[in-house]
Amino acid sequence: MELSPELKQRIEGEISKKGLCLFMKGTPSFPQCGFSQRAVALLREVEADFHAVNVLEDEEIRNGIKVFGNWPTIPQLYVNKQLIGGSDILMEMYEDGELADVVKN
Repeated sequence: MELSPELKQRIEGEISKKGLCLFMKGTPSFPQCGFSQRAVALLREVEADFHAVNVLEDEEIRNGIKVFGNWPTIPQLYVNKQLIGGSDILMEMYEDGELADVVKN
């Protein structure tokens, strides 16, 4: 799949809304998969202020974000427009004490 300029612009717009953007299945108050639920829980644990995008509401974004970040799975966390990774990476960062520092910058 190749990203259209319009889809790339939409994704960049979501990433630019706040310093932290989580592409996830569901919403922070109602995650629709265990990985998204874990990502939200970790971000809340470090008191991160983040914007969430429910990929289940938009098939274009759901597929496009995987191409945009060259990352095959969801959730995906972007910090200051840079891809950090999915829930496994967030868990490792949390356990190492890095997550709080990364999301506060």
